[in-house]
Amino acid sequence: MRAKLSYAVTAAVLVFYFVLVGSRGVMLIETGTVVTVTFGVAVLILPVIGLWFLWKNTQFVRRANALAAELDAEGGLPVDELKRTPAGRIDRDSADEVFAKRKAETESAPDDWRSWFRLAVAYHDARDTPRARKAMQRAIALHDGRPVQQP
Repeated sequence: MRAKLSYAVTAAVLVFYFVLVGSRGVMLIETGTVVTVTFGVAVLILPVIGLWFLWKNTQFVRRANALAAELDAEGGLPVDELKRTPAGRIDRDSADEVFAKRKAETESAPDDWRSWFRLAVAYHDARDTPRARKAMQRAIALHDGRPVQQP
């Protein structure tokens, strides 16, 4: 719940910022000189890109959460079998062991979205966020029946 609240607050702040920047772009365009109109258009592009990125990220999070809920209903969510340090951090060797299991599972069932979901969690636990995101995107695509690009 805390993560959802943090995400909502961050998204609201970003939208406020995009509106603020967009209004400045409009003010520059209304000035009417060649230079200010050019800068105004350039300033308006930034909020558009930011809103697009925020929308795509929100879609990704919603789809990943839907897969997690479905996997949880099936009883297939990965069990937290990671060892932790006294400070509560994940032990690197433990994460590597779990990752090796998840990778082997995914290699034996490359068309199963569930194995890709669990691999994404293992990547995340191993602190490899870019690969975690790609694995989750693949899980989403397999679940939705969309064609998947080969790595």
